[in-house]
Formats: sequence, structure tokens, C-alpha cells
Amino acid sequence: MSITLKNVSYSYRGKYQTVRAVAGVSYDFEPGRMYAIVGKSGSGKTTLMSLMAGLDLPTEGEILVDGKSTAKWDRSLLRRDAVSVIYQNYNLFPLLTVAENIRYPLTLKRVPGKQAREVARKMRERVELPQTYDNRLPAHLSGGEQQRVAIARSLAQGCKIILADEPTGNLDTANTANIVSILRSLAHEEGCTVIIVTHDMGVAEQADVVLRMKDGTWTE
Repeated sequence: MSITLKNVSYSYRGKYQTVRAVAGVSYDFEPGRMYAIVGKSGSGKTTLMSLMAGLDLPTEGEILVDGKSTAKWDRSLLRRDAVSVIYQNYNLFPLLTVAENIRYPLTLKRVPGKQAREVARKMRERVELPQTYDNRLPAHLSGGEQQRVAIARSLAQGCKIILADEPTGNLDTANTANIVSILRSLAHEEGCTVIIVTHDMGVAEQADVVLRMKDGTWTE
């Protein structure tokens, strides 16, 4: 599943001024590749990722997911069925166990309990967490473990486009390497379109394509 940006712009309208956060960006993101978007704070990369996730619509241009404009998608279904987002702060439900967190998107899809548990088990194994973690709460996990649960939950959704916003920002070197390895394998082995926003050039250098943003647009 591909995602295409066509002359995408986005402006924040405040009380006294309008800020153009994204300025005329175009690009074709292809399945089977891992992309890194880098740039200084305020360059527009996180805003662009939010637009690709369907959290808002461009003020100009359009974003096509699987050939269909996000303006024409039911955007709640877009994030449920097509585009999955992995956040730096993990966004796990604190009162749900590891297994329950991974199963959550399947619950939204009304997948039967037995099938959901089986999918969750496979996804937990995919990110190399043992069964003993199933009943643990997020507070009892390390940062790297929480991020693996977040990735497993993303995999359980079955989405073929994965957006990761600073997914290694809170992790040490060893956990960073593990998470990047998982994301690369999702692209190269499972045909996902993986797009990472990162400040870490060590992470970016492991992507197939590095895109740099400055003042809301691509730069060399």
C-alpha cells in the first residue's frame, strides 16, 4: 500500500498570524521500503506525519493512501485499517496488560476473542517478547519493552503503512538497534511502507531513503 503527497501544504491560523508549517511537498512513498524524514524542530516533519495519518487534512494539495485522497476516506477507518502510528511515548493504555494492549485494535474490529488472542500472541513473538509478559502492565516494562508492545499493537492492526514518530527517542543504543531492525524487517520482509520521523542520524542512515525538511519543504 502506497502513500502519495501531491503539492501538500498546511497552515496554522492563529489569532494574529498564519504559520505555513508544510509548504508544497510532493513525494511517492512505496511499499517495501523504509524512509526517514529528518530536520530541525519546527521544520514541519511532525505536522507532515500527522497529515499522512489523517489526523487533519492539508489546506492545499492532497494525500493519497492506496490511491484514495484522505479527504475522501473515513479518517477513523483510515487509521484503523490502512495507516498505523507508533509514537515516541508509546501511547499504551496503562491499566491494560501487554496482551490486552496488543489486542486492542482487534477489539475495535470486533475480531472474535480466540482469534484475537492468537493474533496478539504471534505479534508479541514477532517483537521478541516472551509469554511471561502477557499479564504485565506497561508501568512494569522498560522503555524498549513498551515500544515493542506498541509495535506489536501496530502489527495487530494489519496496516501496511506504518508511521513512526521518533520511535527511538527515549531508548538506549541497544534498544534503538532492536526497534530499527524490526521496522526494517516490516518493510523489507513484509512489504510495508515504513516512514520514520527522527532526529537521530544513526537511525536515519539505516533507512532506504532519507528525506530532509527545512521550513516546511524538502531540502537537499
